[in-house]
Amino acid sequence: MRIAIISDIHGNLEALKTTLADIQKRKIDKIFCLGDIVEKGHHPEECVKLVRENCEVVVQGNCDVDLDTSIYQKPLHHVPMELMHARVKWLNRMLSEESKEYLLNLPFCYEFYMSGSLIRLFHASPIRKTNVIINEDSYEDKYKMFEPSENTVSEEIADVVIYGHLHCPYMNKFYNKTLINVGSVGNSFNVVRDKQKDSDVLETTASHYLILEGEYGAKEYGADFSFEFVRVHYDIDKELADLDQNLEPEAYEKELREGIYRNMSKIADKARELEKKGKV
Repeated sequence: MRIAIISDIHGNLEALKTTLADIQKRKIDKIFCLGDIVEKGHHPEECVKLVRENCEVVVQGNCDVDLDTSIYQKPLHHVPMELMHARVKWLNRMLSEESKEYLLNLPFCYEFYMSGSLIRLFHASPIRKTNVIINEDSYEDKYKMFEPSENTVSEEIADVVIYGHLHCPYMNKFYNKTLINVGSVGNSFNVVRDKQKDSDVLETTASHYLILEGEYGAKEYGADFSFEFVRVHYDIDKELADLDQNLEPEAYEKELREGIYRNMSKIADKARELEKKGKV
């Protein structure tokens, strides 16, 4: 069985269509989605429709529930309240009532066995859809990603955890476990950037997803099991052709063309947190 796992589409229709075409070409058996189907890109309704048509499993991302201004009581990461509320109102206008209901009722977590490993999927962490666990975090902090919570399906400690939210793929093995971030289909970026050291090849700006291959549903350990990271280039110009529909066109274009996150203060806050702990 071959399973494609996609995440963080963020309303980027061209990236999603190109990725789904690549998945079909590779003769994948199932597609799972780790959330954040909407926000940022100006094709949220079309992206929801394609995900519903193509993905067997979809879990809820933090952006999928940003449909009510009351969830914001104070500015987050130096983003003004006015802009945060404007984002919510814009997304509401862009989505049908059916799509809103679909997004709000997505599950938090999904679990299955493959080749003897218990695999747990969620958007960001077993606790919250907004937690940020990065590769530089301690092994002890990352180990918590495998532990069950009131949001998980089972009370077992997972063998493999696969999540999104970070928009940058990586894999880490420790304590005989595997932690994988699949990256982003529609809003990829790399936070470690330097004009003097950056490669001239902007591979960051492509769509990224993961393929699992193994014996689906098998609880007994022993069958072959593999992970494959895939990078797919899509037509960014085509995605930006109707940029006038976007609430924040300059920020969206910069992210897609340069692979640089629009709100680096959020990343800086995380770095300062790790620095205080002596992690960086």
